[in-house]
Amino acid sequence: MTSNDKPKDGSEEPRPASPRGRQASRQAPQPVEPRPRRYMVAALPQPHPAAPGAAVPALDGDTVRRLLEDDPEVRVLRRLRGTAGNPGAQAPGFPAVVVAEMTAEHVEALRRQYPQLYFERDRLLTYSDVPQPPRRRRSAPAVVPPGVESTFTFLVRDADGTPLPGASILVTGHGWPAQTSTGADGRAVITVVGETPESINGVTVRPRSGYWSVHIDRPALSTTRDNLIEPVRLSETFAGFPGRQVFGWGQQAMNLDRLPPTLRGAGVRIAIIDSGADVRHPDLRDRVHAGVDLVGGEPDGWSVDAAYHGSHCAAVVSGADDGRGVVGFAVEAEVHVCKIFPGGRFSDLIEALDYCVEQRIDVVNLSLASRHHSPLVAAKIDQAREAGVACVVAAGNDGGPVGFPGILPGVLTVAAVGKADAFPPGTAHEAEIRGPVTGDGFFSPRFTCHGPEIDVCAPGVAVLSAVPPDGYAALDGTSMAAPHVAGLAALVLAHHGDFRGPFSGRDARRVDHLFHIIKSSCVPLNLGDLHRTGAGMPNALRALAPALVQITPEPIEAGTLLGQLTAEMTGAGLLVPAAGGPDGEAGHTGQDGQAGPGAQPGMAPQAAYGVGASPNGPVPGGLVTGGRRGRTTSTGGTSSSTGRGGTGSRGKRGGTAADRPYAIGPGGGRTPGRAAGDVPGPPRTANGTPAGGTGPAGGEQAAMAWLREEMRAAGLLGDDPADPAE
Repeated sequence: MTSNDKPKDGSEEPRPASPRGRQASRQAPQPVEPRPRRYMVAALPQPHPAAPGAAVPALDGDTVRRLLEDDPEVRVLRRLRGTAGNPGAQAPGFPAVVVAEMTAEHVEALRRQYPQLYFERDRLLTYSDVPQPPRRRRSAPAVVPPGVESTFTFLVRDADGTPLPGASILVTGHGWPAQTSTGADGRAVITVVGETPESINGVTVRPRSGYWSVHIDRPALSTTRDNLIEPVRLSETFAGFPGRQVFGWGQQAMNLDRLPPTLRGAGVRIAIIDSGADVRHPDLRDRVHAGVDLVGGEPDGWSVDAAYHGSHCAAVVSGADDGRGVVGFAVEAEVHVCKIFPGGRFSDLIEALDYCVEQRIDVVNLSLASRHHSPLVAAKIDQAREAGVACVVAAGNDGGPVGFPGILPGVLTVAAVGKADAFPPGTAHEAEIRGPVTGDGFFSPRFTCHGPEIDVCAPGVAVLSAVPPDGYAALDGTSMAAPHVAGLAALVLAHHGDFRGPFSGRDARRVDHLFHIIKSSCVPLNLGDLHRTGAGMPNALRALAPALVQITPEPIEAGTLLGQLTAEMTGAGLLVPAAGGPDGEAGHTGQDGQAGPGAQPGMAPQAAYGVGASPNGPVPGGLVTGGRRGRTTSTGGTSSSTGRGGTGSRGKRGGTAADRPYAIGPGGGRTPGRAAGDVPGPPRTANGTPAGGTGPAGGEQAAMAWLREEMRAAGLLGDDPADPAE
């Protein structure tokens, strides 16, 4: 997952050179030589073990820097200042660190000479997306004669003939994969050495934005003509998108779309440590407030995202609720961006975490990973935790053990899950499906890292979000899963009463309690290996249950509620719409404002409802566990439904007070209004059970009893053992 010595673009200090030397370097070729390695150097805390019979003087940060600057075999790049530990915290202070280049042999010499110094490789980090196709076991490579190569020309365009520039094309065979991107005409040429057309086993095309990816197993490729690939527009799957705002399938799976529109994360600060965030995008323009560029050092460099990665994560966390495009979890949270990619190293991550502590950031999204451990980074993350900074970390995407820093105990590590009906067939997302698959279609993708360090899992396949400059893309990776959990963490901090009471202080207790609430809210997923899912998928309704208890419905007549519930069930397909019921009585309200029939004489009760409402059938004594469950709204006699399993749309979660269906209720909570389409439920206790009462509340209980009977008749509930009629 790392390449140890890749230079950092634009971040290196140039070596001194004379004009003559620079001119010669342009004219004459130079032999390629190994690069020096980069190290982080710090003084060990005192007291430290000294060599037998030798007195070792103590060193401070300034002394270490002068020592290295005076060494002709060392090139000092920069210094990270030390920080003191929090009063009463278990984590000690963090030492000053000098970042320098030198050879491994010289490091060993310095270690012997200065045993009070600590040396650590300053390794590269990678953002946790999925650049490679899924790894599959295959038979031994075919023997290809030396000198054999194949050249393929690809033409990538949509069904209307519009070329797609900048689309990434990856060709895999028995040897090394080859990758390129399309030009302005949508064409690209790839030459694969040691391969024939018959040995190519896969082609993956990923457009920059606006289209689904394409993955073709065992493609029939031609070396004499264009190989045409036509990706499908996202708008063909999401009608009206991006002009119409949609909730991602993952947000629906975590029940974000069922939260009241007043829970928006105001007052919480979130940091995205990534590749930047393009503030030109409509979903990020007014959402990202500040940042720092630790790669190029430019004042506004954090607002440029050449990799598209950080913008995608930022919009999942806090995309604008403006009625178009996508919407984030915590749309009123204050978002900061720390840019460390491309070329980010451990030392950059340390600086970014220092920024988060200084800015009193509450939640940090770390969609990055390494195959190497860093004691210095681990110490900095522990110091941030002691300062009340909660780090949500992606597990990694090479399909192996969890990467660093996800293996640390003080972070919340997130694996990825997918849903089989969240994307069209023939995409690269489909190639990530790995069995088993639940009845609801959830699966653990091939790429996700796994192990006992996994705390939770979250949607990380075909996640729809914003990419520069104003587009949208569906991406895979634990990088996409972590922002789902970071966004939910912001909502919990903003609205859960515990963080205005016993856990209001900025300390490690606050972070640990936040992680406990998120893990306790999880719905377990049986995918065959708990090391791939942890506690399960977090549920926003469960995590925010104490806040939801404060939201009590306005008094409403039972008859009105029954009518609304009938419309809800009709829109969900549980009732069959028709013009009239038996004996001339009006039946159930149907879709499009039409009245539906009741059960006809001689007809079994189930026949009046949609047959096969659940592919898994009823569960005795409880609700069905599989199948889609719709969520409907009704306005002016019409009804529409969006399934929680797929990606649906919903109106704004904000708006003016007149537009919102929620008004101020008793005790500072929120009260559902009577806006058309919002069906208020009965008051509930913290564990979700209906609260008792009389009067209007009693009418609501009667309505819920009616709903239970309707659902039991539809086969969605098992027989009630307490019912004497049974």
